[in-house]
Amino acid sequence: MFVDPPSAEDEDYLITHMIPHLINDMVVDLAKDRPGDIVDYLMKWLGERKPKPITVGINGFGRIGRMVFQAICDQDLLGTLLNVVAVVDMATDADYFAYQMKFDSMHGKFKHKVSTEKSDPSLKEADTLVVNGHKIKCCAATRNPEDLPWGKLGVDYVVESTGIFTEANAARGHIKAGAKKVVISAPGKGDLKTIVMGVNNQEYDAKTMDVVSNASCTTNCLAPLVHVLCKEGIGIEKGLMTTIHSYTATQKVVDGPSKKDWRGGRAAAYNIIPSATGAAKAVGEVLPVVKGKLTGMAFRVPTADVSAVDLTFIAQKDTSIEEIDSLMKKASKTYMRGILGVTDEELVSTDFLHDARSSVYDSLATTQNNLKGEKRMFKVVSWYDNEW
Repeated sequence: MFVDPPSAEDEDYLITHMIPHLINDMVVDLAKDRPGDIVDYLMKWLGERKPKPITVGINGFGRIGRMVFQAICDQDLLGTLLNVVAVVDMATDADYFAYQMKFDSMHGKFKHKVSTEKSDPSLKEADTLVVNGHKIKCCAATRNPEDLPWGKLGVDYVVESTGIFTEANAARGHIKAGAKKVVISAPGKGDLKTIVMGVNNQEYDAKTMDVVSNASCTTNCLAPLVHVLCKEGIGIEKGLMTTIHSYTATQKVVDGPSKKDWRGGRAAAYNIIPSATGAAKAVGEVLPVVKGKLTGMAFRVPTADVSAVDLTFIAQKDTSIEEIDSLMKKASKTYMRGILGVTDEELVSTDFLHDARSSVYDSLATTQNNLKGEKRMFKVVSWYDNEW
């Protein structure tokens, strides 16, 4: 995910995080056929310089909370750079949590060793997850984040993924409970900064920001596209975004009550449902240069995961779809590598399941569906796994 050559930030990350762990692996290999005193010395030297893992708590162990935890495990971060010590949900049945992690209808089987245990033999059910040997306490949800045991557990960072405590002051209840930082896995409200990785993450100030929002899945797909267009001088005079979005847990399996959104109460797997979204406007908070220039809507469609963004816009200067296509591809290989991907194959939604990139620009769908010779009005298409 680093540019070539790496930036100063990348070099700092490599030195303080990645390289010590690589050296650790090398030392372990050396231990097989080297004198013990040399190995002991190297291990001691490494231990003094190896960064202490950040202690993490996850509030809300539903779809997104479990995906966050699985991503941590899949990237071998659990117990190395991150130490997840607790997960919070309505129930504390570790056996059920383990079952949910092991088997996922969209993302398949969990790749890691999972077991459960009781923190106290007198308990009726297990309350501790054990993943790859690391113990994670299952805590009961509270009406107020201030009542969660973050201080007792030594939690540094909280992933707020309930979808409830998205307002800044409400999320700061985690700080009052003993945590140091809160990352909201949804659009936030109030006095907080919205951070989209690869777009404005360099604006994060650890000294002044204790609660940040990671924005919505759709904003994370759209913002990289807009960032490239603006950074490369194409600009956006005005634009309309449509997301063709898979249904989510907030929708109904069959027609049901939905007083605020009548259409949203119709059966999710049987209808294409027009819906509101603030994702396009949120890009203006992340990239102030386009504030007030973008708006959009969603169509909730009968697919269980993976969505697409259709951005139609008027450029600030004359250009061509071929130039835009070239700029997207260049960005995906340089300053947006690992965030913005590119496909030039005839792919469909399921081909992007479990894709870790925020946005995957569809070169064919873009270049084949613009007006020939047009210099100002363009359509750009990009895919995203809205869960992963």
